[in-house]
Amino acid sequence: MSEEDRQFFNFSFFKVDPKWRWMADLAKDESAKEVENILTHSGIKYRSYSALGLRDDAEFLLWFASDNIEQIQDVVSKIYLTVFGKYIFPTHVYLSNTRPSLYAKSSSGHGWLAGEEQKKYVIVYPFIKTREWYLLPLEKRKEMMDDHIKIGQKYPEVILNTTYSFGIHDQDFMLAFETDRLDKFQDLIMDLRETRVSAYIKVDTPMIVGIKKDIISLVKSLG
Repeated sequence: MSEEDRQFFNFSFFKVDPKWRWMADLAKDESAKEVENILTHSGIKYRSYSALGLRDDAEFLLWFASDNIEQIQDVVSKIYLTVFGKYIFPTHVYLSNTRPSLYAKSSSGHGWLAGEEQKKYVIVYPFIKTREWYLLPLEKRKEMMDDHIKIGQKYPEVILNTTYSFGIHDQDFMLAFETDRLDKFQDLIMDLRETRVSAYIKVDTPMIVGIKKDIISLVKSLG
């Protein structure tokens, strides 16, 4: 990945005001189309997911990718101006940036941006490493990460999007795992917990699961 290819990722999780569920179905349909039109003509990449019934702090996710944060801010602002936008509020928002890895021997890009087809599930996973990790010599960190990467390669069913939040958000890294098999993702995480790298993770919550859903179906499913 070159410097010119770098993109900003934004993971915006929302909940819906219960008053939305009292709206007439026709009004909901029209508002869903209004939101779809804004996203389609925004000029930035996006994916939409439902978290309805899976957590108490988020009901849906809009995942954006853009070469500048102004575009992301603009499309979110336009969504808030819609009828649907009057009934939603953010619960988690994460900002990160793609960049070449210090540890991977080769890089073909990130899952979504490398053209990978959208999978059924996404798991958004922010985390912070301890200060002790960054005090280790680079070669030592590379050696430990090699073991970490080899475990990930045992699970081809799981695609990893790695982005970096240093200096632009509260966490260090943002991981977005995409898969059609949540059981395989769980097996992967259990294996990764046993690596030396995991001992240097300070905070790694929340981990939020979303189910792939087009924006029309998503809006209409929220009650």
